[in-house]
Amino acid sequence: METTILGRTGLRVSRTSFGALPIQRVSFAEARTILRKAYGSGINFFDTARGYSDSEEKMGAALADVRHDLIIATKTHAATKNDLLDHVQTSLKNLRTDYIDILQLHNPSQVPNPEDPDGLFAGLEEAKRRGWIRFFGITNHRLPIAQEAVRSGLFDTLQFPLSVLSSDEDLQLAQECSEREIGFIAMKALSGGLVTNARAAFAFLRQHPHIVPIWGIQRESELDEFIDLEAKPPVLDESLQKSIALDRKELSGSFCRGCGYCMPCPVGIPISMAARISLLLRRAPEQNFVTPEWQDKMRLINDCTQCGQCKAQCPYDLDTPELLKAELEKYEAALAGS
Repeated sequence: METTILGRTGLRVSRTSFGALPIQRVSFAEARTILRKAYGSGINFFDTARGYSDSEEKMGAALADVRHDLIIATKTHAATKNDLLDHVQTSLKNLRTDYIDILQLHNPSQVPNPEDPDGLFAGLEEAKRRGWIRFFGITNHRLPIAQEAVRSGLFDTLQFPLSVLSSDEDLQLAQECSEREIGFIAMKALSGGLVTNARAAFAFLRQHPHIVPIWGIQRESELDEFIDLEAKPPVLDESLQKSIALDRKELSGSFCRGCGYCMPCPVGIPISMAARISLLLRRAPEQNFVTPEWQDKMRLINDCTQCGQCKAQCPYDLDTPELLKAELEKYEAALAGS
């Protein structure tokens, strides 16, 4: 397994790393099988979060006995110093460890004030003084906040969406992290499942030796694919470049990345899937999304109360209610034409 140094942390991590958000959707037994296989394959960097329901607990149950072979990152969505310290203690218990390698602020709406004695940065420093964490970082979906965080010099790592669809500004941010010795952790490397050519995605990111993608893995077959890619890394040749060009053409402009920050919906709309259903119908097996159950889920869009919660929480500033209405129209047209 090829490794790289994660910025100024000095941590040597596997260049193919494990994003543990999806394991909240599987049983403890399934999660253990996947996590142990990942460890056995040479993956040593695992990323989770307090906000990923039972993901931390599944990691702790599966990997506690090999914890000192691993680099573990988790996240806190706390708003205050005291909340952050409470979150860290819960994460330590869930992960069955006495320290966390990297604690990350989870998509905050602004970079915290390092002078606030009761703020998040004070909490990070206190957790480090107590020996609960070794390094701290920040995650974000908004480019201006990510840029500000990097230029503040406060953080050891940045986690930010990066994929074949990323803009030149996004790629420049990754390069700036390299120049400032800030570890760059790439999330959403498959853009929430909309990028379906894993070989192209892998080859694109592998061009940058300092970028560490955390591949979101839910099934053993997905893990096997990345283990195979790591064993024989693909070269970004003409055929893969053509695949990337097609993805960029089809997925250009404003579209839902499926990050889920809009959830939950007060009336039960599965927003993170419904808001990109027309893309999923083209880029995934159609039969998965035309079942009677999915038709009922999509028609919940008609019950939208226009509360504005989803729009306010979208890190990409999408007009989510309008996007949902448009997706419902496309969905019903697709059903009528099938």
